[in-house]
Amino acid sequence: MSDGQNKNVSEPQGGSDDWKHRAPYKVHDSNENFPVRYEGSCHCGRVKYQLSRSCFQWAAIFHKEDINFTHGHHDLGWYDSSEKTTKHKLPCKVSCAYCRSPIMDEGRNMILLFPSLIKFESKEDRDKFAPTCHMFYPMRQLDIPDGKPKWTGIDGQSDLCEDSPPDLKRKREEEKKKEEKEKKKEEKEKKEKGEE
Repeated sequence: MSDGQNKNVSEPQGGSDDWKHRAPYKVHDSNENFPVRYEGSCHCGRVKYQLSRSCFQWAAIFHKEDINFTHGHHDLGWYDSSEKTTKHKLPCKVSCAYCRSPIMDEGRNMILLFPSLIKFESKEDRDKFAPTCHMFYPMRQLDIPDGKPKWTGIDGQSDLCEDSPPDLKRKREEEKKKEEKEKKKEEKEKKEKGEE
């Protein structure tokens, strides 16, 4: 994008335009080369974007390179709650500056996109965004009796909560016992080698 195209664009309060040249806001060199799987927009339609793949989970977590803003990236607004500013400072909330639709939370490497704004072409597409688990479940605001695994922290890296499927809990407990057994075996071997 040339500087001439940006002359009439208003900058966010106190912001610079560096963000326009970095993922996820930079317009990709050739939109024809961006593998479009889904399209989304804010409620008023001023901000439009494409996604190149399904998300990791219902929270719609994406790598920044997996989103392509096709329209209105100049109509975005930010909010950084740590400094209570509208500067583009990570992490921040991203919304349409006109209708204020929340679009995503932007972190340093990832974005948390709000799937309610995505236009799904089919039920199969929507099903790809269905939750596979719940993370940080002890901090929930309401119980979700859906039979999905419920983790105390990050999935796979924390413990399963009581509300998780019993067979999955058993499997996880067996995995943890196996890991502990292997760790003890490694420690014993290291200790024996150190005594030789």
